[in-house]
Amino acid sequence: MNNQKTKKICVVTGTRAEYGLLYWLMKAIEQDAELQLQVIATGMHLSPEFGLTYKEVEKEFKIDKKIEMLLSSDTAVGISKSMGLAQISFAEAYEELQPDLVVLLGDRYEIFSAASAAMIARIPIAHLHGGETTEGAFDEAIRHSITKMSYWHFTAAEAYRQRVIQLGESPDRVFNVGGLGIENIKRLNLLSKQAFEESISFMLAERNLLVTYHPVTLENASATAQFQALISAIDVLENTNIIFTKANSDTDGRVINQMIDSYVAQNPHKSVAFTSLGQLRYLSALQYVDVVVGNSSSGLAEVPSFKKATINIGDRQTGRLKAQSIIDCVPTEHAIKIALEKAFSDEFQVSLSTTVNPYGDGEASTKILPIIKRDIAIQDLKKSFYDLQQPSHV
Repeated sequence: MNNQKTKKICVVTGTRAEYGLLYWLMKAIEQDAELQLQVIATGMHLSPEFGLTYKEVEKEFKIDKKIEMLLSSDTAVGISKSMGLAQISFAEAYEELQPDLVVLLGDRYEIFSAASAAMIARIPIAHLHGGETTEGAFDEAIRHSITKMSYWHFTAAEAYRQRVIQLGESPDRVFNVGGLGIENIKRLNLLSKQAFEESISFMLAERNLLVTYHPVTLENASATAQFQALISAIDVLENTNIIFTKANSDTDGRVINQMIDSYVAQNPHKSVAFTSLGQLRYLSALQYVDVVVGNSSSGLAEVPSFKKATINIGDRQTGRLKAQSIIDCVPTEHAIKIALEKAFSDEFQVSLSTTVNPYGDGEASTKILPIIKRDIAIQDLKKSFYDLQQPSHV
């Protein structure tokens, strides 16, 4: 009989998109005989307004803890209060669950709270998708802060691996495994066009757009003005249907979602909106739409694998690696219209066939698991700052 202690790996998830990225790694942990998966659901997963998406998690995994943290406000004060509430609850959850390792992905404010509590509790953190830059959002500072609190680092590209090392993390703890979203594309059995249309109760048209637009938290222009420019630009398109997926719980996210609901109510013949499509329907949609429009990271990370055009609006994703299928534009009606003309042009459509996704080969989870198993029970979390070049002594 094997008396070796089962190592407990706690995965924290706060949003529908992040859970989709974590899914195959969670499956790999769950199926490993030496590991015990723990799941904490928090943030938008537990909000009726954002679709109670923890129920999707529960279809596949046991949730060990649900951490309520979202207040009814998406103002700066409301979000800061939510972060404080989350940190208190994460501290209590870790005390009860006693994980050997916490796995965190990305850069959202609830993940910052999860990381802070784990760091204080001296629980090692494995951070996924570090080293990336999103200069238009405060997620940028949060992501790099989580990097400094983490022990293991799993990046989506070599350039991001180098940036994590630049932040002072030792190269022997930083691994380029590729983007987790590509793994879903490779491993999920996506829906046929008819099955997809049935699943959303909406028929596709001659041309179709998938629109996801999140608030740009470090820009001075209002979410209302920017999103109105987007709506005005796409509203005049002929023979074009629009699938909206709603904004997240960042500052002013509710304003955007109200504008989406208003537009769909006035244009039910050519538009439909979802709080959450879920991973299967979202990736299936990418097969059949012509252009993805907005400022979601998915437009850069997953869409290029389908060789479809992405119109990336504004500064939210500034600094990320981009495939040739990405068309950048400023958040004005005129600029978005020009970008749409380019995306639908014969020349650009032909060029899409040679698109290469810069975010890896879709094997991220199989690369991550053996690394975190190798030395999961880390005894000493002290880290020396790794200097790229030793400072000269004068």
